[in-house]
Amino acid sequence: MERLRRAAGGGDSQWLQAGGSELHASQLHGPTCVQRNRGFDRAGSVDAPAESSGPQLNQLEERIVTYNQGLHQALETYLAAQDQARAARSALYPTLSVGPTVAHDKNSENRPLVTPSTISNYNDLVIAGGGSWEPDFWGRIRRTVQAAHENAQASAADMANMDLSLQASMASDYFQLRGLDAQTKLLQETIKVLEGQLDLTQRRLKGGVATEVDVAQAQTQLETTRAQLVDVGVARAQFEHAIGTIADYKLPTFSIPFSPLDLQLPKIPLGVPSQLLERRPDIAAAERRTAAANEQIGIAVSAFYPTINLTGQGGFESTHIGTWIQGPSALWSLGAQATELLFDAGQRRALTEQAKHGYEAQVSNYKGVIFLAFEDVEDQLSGLRILEQESTVEERAVSSAQHSYDVSSQRYKGGVTSYLEVLTAEAALIQNQRTAIDLKTRQFNDSVALIKSLGGGWDTTQLPK
Repeated sequence: MERLRRAAGGGDSQWLQAGGSELHASQLHGPTCVQRNRGFDRAGSVDAPAESSGPQLNQLEERIVTYNQGLHQALETYLAAQDQARAARSALYPTLSVGPTVAHDKNSENRPLVTPSTISNYNDLVIAGGGSWEPDFWGRIRRTVQAAHENAQASAADMANMDLSLQASMASDYFQLRGLDAQTKLLQETIKVLEGQLDLTQRRLKGGVATEVDVAQAQTQLETTRAQLVDVGVARAQFEHAIGTIADYKLPTFSIPFSPLDLQLPKIPLGVPSQLLERRPDIAAAERRTAAANEQIGIAVSAFYPTINLTGQGGFESTHIGTWIQGPSALWSLGAQATELLFDAGQRRALTEQAKHGYEAQVSNYKGVIFLAFEDVEDQLSGLRILEQESTVEERAVSSAQHSYDVSSQRYKGGVTSYLEVLTAEAALIQNQRTAIDLKTRQFNDSVALIKSLGGGWDTTQLPK
């Protein structure tokens, strides 16, 4: 959760204040693409407090890299793209081969042009090597290699985006669960109060002060609250299962200890520079695919130029093993071939136009991803700002409802009013208290979403070279 802590302002908010830069191939350097894209680190002040037992958020997130199948799939996809880039790079170099051939030949003695001195039964011993190379005069191979490399970088960014999404989903579900724990605590405390009130009304009924209606209303309020507690338990189980699935736990034996949400909400600076959007891995992936599509245009254009191949062969051939590796048995040949396609009924031109349209499509997709990223950040910023205002108002509503309940309770105990007034005040208090808890949970979720929309601290230095 360290990045949420860093977002709290002060000297630790440098990553929020740093500007981004456009993604160019020369800037895509770093240790490895398989680095952790940790949206939430181990030392954050908004992380769950340490408990004596049970998995907590940091421990749960640590399991994602090791066990999550979706992230493992993204990793294998990246490794396959990296292998494809290496395979494309091999075309820049000559291919060499070598091998011996040992044969005994018997030709027909009745074939044409045979003379009495013609040998028809002989050994043929050959050891030879050959090589071929296609010089990349027109840049086709270089562009193929570059396109494969950029696609591999896009796959690395996809993997980082998958990791970031899983981390954010885990944190969001975890805070939702802890918010439900806070509601459980509230409802359990409320049930104890309602049980006391039911006992009070029953005693007042025996004393002739209350009516059976008061007892029935008290019993109804108690059972209604118990039903709400059961409903919260169902929702908690669903979030617990979602967390266990992301962390790849066996759900029948997986559980998270009860822990109400009582953490301090992080203060994230709202003045976030727009350049930070370029730290999002989804934007990096779109940019890399755009660059790869641009290389496809050059590959298509290179087809208009001749294909040139250089070949060579050398070795030794003899009919006797004793004279096999000797100077007179040597053989060699060198050659060059150039081929130019004269007529293809417009195929090359069509492929070139196709590559250009593919590039324009990727450009539009890249721009669309950027626009959506801006929208995402603005949504989270406005959501946090509005929730903060709503929470302030709700705090006043809870305080007012608490005062109303306290007054009504004293009035009822003094015999001044009916139990209906207490029920009305108490229902308003419970509703406002639950709303306040829900708002706090939503603020945590929106904070997680904002960190995710800003890239979670990821940047292009984590892409492979």
